[in-house]
Amino acid sequence: MKLNCDMGEAFGAWTMGRDEEIMPYIDQANIACGFHASDPLTMHKTVALAKQHQVTIGAHPAYPDLVGFGRRNMDIAPNELKALIQYQIGALQGICQAQGTHVSYVKPHGALYNTMMADFSVLETVMQAVSELGNRLVLMVMAIPEADQVKALAKKYALDLWFEAFSDRLYTDAGRLTPRKQANAVHQSFDLIEQQVHNLSQHGSLITESGQSLAVHADTICVHGDGDHALDAVQRIRAAIGQR
Repeated sequence: MKLNCDMGEAFGAWTMGRDEEIMPYIDQANIACGFHASDPLTMHKTVALAKQHQVTIGAHPAYPDLVGFGRRNMDIAPNELKALIQYQIGALQGICQAQGTHVSYVKPHGALYNTMMADFSVLETVMQAVSELGNRLVLMVMAIPEADQVKALAKKYALDLWFEAFSDRLYTDAGRLTPRKQANAVHQSFDLIEQQVHNLSQHGSLITESGQSLAVHADTICVHGDGDHALDAVQRIRAAIGQR
């Protein structure tokens, strides 16, 4: 089981996350590409940090929403959405190339990620955008009960997938993330987070908001690096699933 984390989300003089402290503990860095957070210098520094710690680099494209941190849904035509995604991945690819490394995968951010997992027409647009860039980029998607449908759609575009689960998010009975505005949508307890990671890594399941056990077959677990206790949480999760 791999650990991934959203990284490089500072912007100009505004700092977010504890990238330098957390990078040594993760396997995959989802690097913001400037549309929900980050800027060229931040991207450059984050790529260098990932390379230093031998962490796999992924592009983290989003809707163009700096003010809302990419968490507000936007009604964007498929051809425009495809161009927005390719633009962001291309920017990160250029910065990686300049440092002798490369983008290995793509994980959409925030509202774009949630929308594509609820609306497969949006997911297909994302898949088409990624597939057209070549280089065998892998697409990271949420591990949901309809995984077979997602796999069939990916096969159409010859895309490899990594299925992802979340260490600190409460799930609905339908296998989706509960909205952040809902109470208890994000686990604050280390014990809850560790239990969820244990269930995912050892049993391929998690407990939903109603207390049901939901089968979740994930390749990677998302940890968040921007909370007050993020470093402690990441260290404990790393210990729970084993060393890199």
